[in-house]
Amino acid sequence: MTTLSTARTTSPQRPHRARWTIPARLRKSILVTHVVSAGAWIGIDVLSVVLVAIGWVRAGADRTAVYRALADFFVVPLLLSALIAGTTCLITGVLLGLATKWGLVRFWWVAVKLVLNVVACAMMLAFLGPITELATGEQPLQDIWFVSFLGATALALLSFATGLSVFKPWGRVRKSQPHEM
Repeated sequence: MTTLSTARTTSPQRPHRARWTIPARLRKSILVTHVVSAGAWIGIDVLSVVLVAIGWVRAGADRTAVYRALADFFVVPLLLSALIAGTTCLITGVLLGLATKWGLVRFWWVAVKLVLNVVACAMMLAFLGPITELATGEQPLQDIWFVSFLGATALALLSFATGLSVFKPWGRVRKSQPHEM
């Protein structure tokens, strides 16, 4: 009686090592900075969406006053804070990707978070532009809808990115196989 055995054609997988390693304390500090900056960015977005919504439900002079206050006292601090938080989140995310087993494009959830971060940064800039126009008091309804849509969409994207960090779905990004000729 003979037994059939199959030989492994591939070598056993070794745990992936990061491109470069950083001390655990520094990695944790970068991770905390990443989480805090993401939380700050979400908070800034929530605040801006709430203020736009308040202006949206008001009429006439009240609406103009809300948007004027938003434009005069909030746009520059919001822009600076969001740019700092968004940039910090992006830089620390890249650092963590390079220095941990997750990588930048090794897992789908990390790659999607990276894309969402860049898209949210662009949306933030698009969101802040019309705010100053709304403060003139002659706000067309489509501008209010556009600003509301951008703010709510950015908040949804950032919340989704946070969920990706917790659940880590979809597994690894597969490398393409070389084509046989």
